[in-house]
Amino acid sequence: MRNNTTNLLSLTALGALLLTGCAETAAPSAPASSSQAPAKSGGKSAAPSKALTSAELGPRLLDLIDLGSDYRVKPESTSKNDDMAVVGCPALEALGSGPSDGSLDFPNQAKVSFAYASKDSDLSEEVYSDTEDKISSRSQEIFTAMGSCPKYQMVSGSTPIDVTVQKVTAPQRGDEQWGHILTLTAGGRPSVMKQIAVRSGNVLIVLSGSPALVDAHVDKALAKALKPVG
Repeated sequence: MRNNTTNLLSLTALGALLLTGCAETAAPSAPASSSQAPAKSGGKSAAPSKALTSAELGPRLLDLIDLGSDYRVKPESTSKNDDMAVVGCPALEALGSGPSDGSLDFPNQAKVSFAYASKDSDLSEEVYSDTEDKISSRSQEIFTAMGSCPKYQMVSGSTPIDVTVQKVTAPQRGDEQWGHILTLTAGGRPSVMKQIAVRSGNVLIVLSGSPALVDAHVDKALAKALKPVG
């Protein structure tokens, strides 16, 4: 079944890691993550009831001032993943088609990607907004499906990519949290990516990339993306 599941899962950064053919490399150290699956925090949301526009979401992204001089902004990718298919995970296959620009299907969004200097390590952040009901139900659908299969395969053209998924604990912020570590292997070479997603009210933040970089910057990213309006 051919679809754009990888776009729905916001794994553009994951694809970029794989295409470099590089395994996970050293980066700033951070505490190890628990292997327990995340759950709803049940806390009160700080996000406003009115959906934020894309222009309002942009300033909530990390920037070079937040990260420091060891990072550079990566140009926005213009590549498409229309030929990507998922094999061996019915829940992901059932998600169906989505946009081909590497983003989730929410109307308001902002995103940025960074490369860590002198390392084959990337960090990607995406922030979305919609009505609270829509963003909650769609986020649950996507990230629950993502964690439902410990192993599956992605196929791009004639290139098979073996994927293993491990659930990890996300920071207990906002209303719902999801965390995964994905290991992708193509041609015998593994790449590792960590993804943290947190929904607070009608705002969803997804931070993806090299595990050490995600761990080093996730608290700052969440504080900035989920800040109250005003």
